Amino acid sequence: MRFVIVTGMSGAGKSTALKMLEDVGYFCIDNLPVALLPKLLELFKVPSQEFNKVALGIDIRGGHNFTDMEKMLRDISYEMLKKQLDRLSYEMLFLDSGDSVLVKRYKETRRTHPLAVHGNIWEGLEKERQVLEPIKKKADYIIDTSLLLTRELKRELYKIFVDNQEYKNLYLTVVSFGFKYGIPNDADLVFDVRFLPNPYYLEELRPKTGNDKEIREYVMSNGKAEEFLKKLKDMLDFLIPQYVAEGKHQLVIAIGCTGGKHRSVTLANELYHYFETANDYGVRIEHRDIAKDALRKAE
Repeated sequence: MRFVIVTGMSGAGKSTALKMLEDVGYFCIDNLPVALLPKLLELFKVPSQEFNKVALGIDIRGGHNFTDMEKMLRDISYEMLKKQLDRLSYEMLFLDSGDSVLVKRYKETRRTHPLAVHGNIWEGLEKERQVLEPIKKKADYIIDTSLLLTRELKRELYKIFVDNQEYKNLYLTVVSFGFKYGIPNDADLVFDVRFLPNPYYLEELRPKTGNDKEIREYVMSNGKAEEFLKKLKDMLDFLIPQYVAEGKHQLVIAIGCTGGKHRSVTLANELYHYFETANDYGVRIEHRDIAKDALRKAE
C-alpha cells in the first residue's frame, strides 16, 4: 500500500493536490483530526484493493498536535510489525507558499485563516508556520506553489506519485524581462544579455519576438550568445544543487534585455529547454514583458 500524507500551509494547494491524487486512483480523506489517525490506520492493517493507494489531508484545522502524528505512525507501524503484517510506510508531501501570496489568496476567496486573531491573516500565518516547521523538516517532498499554475502543480504531482520520478524539492522559474520595465521583484538570479546584438534595429525583425525562429537564429548565430549560454548552464549546474542543500524550494532565474522581447526571450527559451530536457527539476517559463512594447504603441 502507498500511503501519502498531504499537509502544508493553509491556502498552498492541499485541496488541489488531493483532487489530483483522487483522479489517479488514490483513496483520499481530507481534514482528518490528528487524534483520529490511529482509528483510520486500523482499516489499513488488512490488505485491500480498495485501500491500495491512500492520500490523507491533514492541516492546522485538524488540531495543533502535529508533533503527535509522527509518534502515532511509528507506534502503529511497530504494532503491525509485531503481528507479522507489512510495516506501515508513508510519504509526506508538504505544500508551501510565500506569505504575501497566501494573504492574496485568502483575500480573493474571502476566507478566514483558522489561526487568525481578529481576522489578522499575517498573524495567523506566522503561528501556522511555527506549528508546521517540525513537520516540514521531515517531509519527503516540498513544493512551493507561490508561482505555480494549477496545471503546473498537477504536473509535478504526477511526476512524483504516478511516474515515480525522483523529486529534488526545487522548482525553477525562468523569466525573461525588459530592464526598462524593471527587474522582477522575485528574481533570485539576474542575468543581463544586452551585450548581444539587438534585432530591434533590423526593421524586418523588429515586430517579431524571441519565440520566432528568425529571432532565435539571429541571436544564437552570434558566437557570444552560445558561449554565454554554455557558461550560464555550467554555473547553474553548480549553483542549483547548493541551493537544494540549503533548503531552497523555489528559484527564479531572470534574463533581461532592453525591452524583454527579443534577446532575453531567446536565451530564456534556450535555458528552459535545457532544464526541461534534463528533467532534474520542475521548471516553468514566463516572458513577462514580451508584449509590452506593442501595447504601449497601441495606446
